[in-house]
Amino acid sequence: MTLDDLRRLDPRDVGNWPVLPKLGVLVLVLLVLVFGGYWFDWKDQLDELASERQKETNLRAKFLDKKAQAINLEAYRKQLADIEQSFGAMLKQLPNKSEMEALLTDINQAGLGRGLQFELFRPAQAETMSEFYAELPITIKVTGAYHDIGAFASDVSQLSRIVTLNDIALQVDKEKGLTLEATAKTYRYLDDAEVAAQKKPAKARKQ
Repeated sequence: MTLDDLRRLDPRDVGNWPVLPKLGVLVLVLLVLVFGGYWFDWKDQLDELASERQKETNLRAKFLDKKAQAINLEAYRKQLADIEQSFGAMLKQLPNKSEMEALLTDINQAGLGRGLQFELFRPAQAETMSEFYAELPITIKVTGAYHDIGAFASDVSQLSRIVTLNDIALQVDKEKGLTLEATAKTYRYLDDAEVAAQKKPAKARKQ
């Protein structure tokens, strides 16, 4: 069928068209209907279907995660108990309230044992309280030879109780030698009554 034959077809008399043009028109109409249906209806449904499938995937992943947690619940509980036990053992390595005075004496003796001169050794008036332990800052100022001050810092770090040196400042004095200013921080664990007192405000805030 030629192009001239197509031009001579009467659009008002489609019923008498040859078979091929009829099929062509039917295919064109079908394509228009399919495209119109997709654009005005199916597109939103397909997008919604994809969204629901994604939700299903996420829910399935959450379900499997919760299932794994439920299966390993006893193992998690044992792990938590082990952590609490280890944490308790670490807290017991801190001095209690009655041992703090001896610890302060140890820090002082560490400096005197290295031949240092204490110009200032001032524990803070109040401790900084945490949930399970208290922190006591001590302002110190010592003078002496460079190597002796270095040895003093090493001795402090090797004490049986935890002591850290913070905010360290060194100055050279021609007459006195080297001056070290720092804040030594030591820690102690709270007794049961103090722990209970610390938990009360936290519980009140949660409520």
